[in-house]
Amino acid sequence: MKSLLIIALLGAAAPALAQTATNDPLAKRTVTVAVGAAYIPSYVGSDDYTLAPAVGARGNVGGFNFQFRATQLSVDLVRQSDPHAIDFQLGPVAGVNLNRTRSIKDAQVRALGKLDTAVELGGYVGIGKTGVITSDYDTLSASVTYVHDVASAHGSYRITPSLSYGTPLSRTAYVLVSGYADYVGKDYGDYYYSVSPAGSVASGLAPYSARKSGMLGWGAVGLVNVSLTGDLTGGLSLVAGGGYYRVHGRYAASPIVSVAGDRDQWYGGAGLAYTF
Repeated sequence: MKSLLIIALLGAAAPALAQTATNDPLAKRTVTVAVGAAYIPSYVGSDDYTLAPAVGARGNVGGFNFQFRATQLSVDLVRQSDPHAIDFQLGPVAGVNLNRTRSIKDAQVRALGKLDTAVELGGYVGIGKTGVITSDYDTLSASVTYVHDVASAHGSYRITPSLSYGTPLSRTAYVLVSGYADYVGKDYGDYYYSVSPAGSVASGLAPYSARKSGMLGWGAVGLVNVSLTGDLTGGLSLVAGGGYYRVHGRYAASPIVSVAGDRDQWYGGAGLAYTF
């Protein structure tokens, strides 16, 4: 089964992590709560890393699947009665974007000042299928998520397409791999990656304009979930994983990334999850 813990951990490290299907039969009518720690860049594009706590939850309540990972909650409003039928997914997404709002280690980027927290609302659509390659219980899913800031921080949008595959190795072990990308609006790029003339004086970084829409970056994640009590359908489990994210194009060329940071982002984490 897919524990949400590493999804939560990796979601904190990247602009947005892939929306994954929650239709695997091992997770039906269950709730999983997870806690752990993640080793993540201090901001998206940083070459400084920090250890951060992480929590996550996922499950099925009243026939509706939900996920809470990192700082984002999503709910699938389309009920699925047959776990082996094609799973059409549609629902709301709500969360906050904490990029460059805290724990900035680089002195030059810190001199640019902390940014406001963005409150991002939107939705997602997806499709998934259980029992496709290795067994009756593996799951292949694809989705697209759209969110827009309503708190007047970056005041723009982010679009995230993703593709995920997960399969149980046994009733005690599950693996998941996922790939995704982020496309952002011009005000998003300007807010997080531009350097104003005043900011240049304060930080020593060259002035730079990233006010352009485009692909922010792409990434991939992998995780493994192992039961500590004998069965992933309930009880305590260990989850661990990691991933890679590459900042792209004009955003990678920003001095915030190219001088003070690194376009190549690595992250990982581990923790415990309990399913009941």
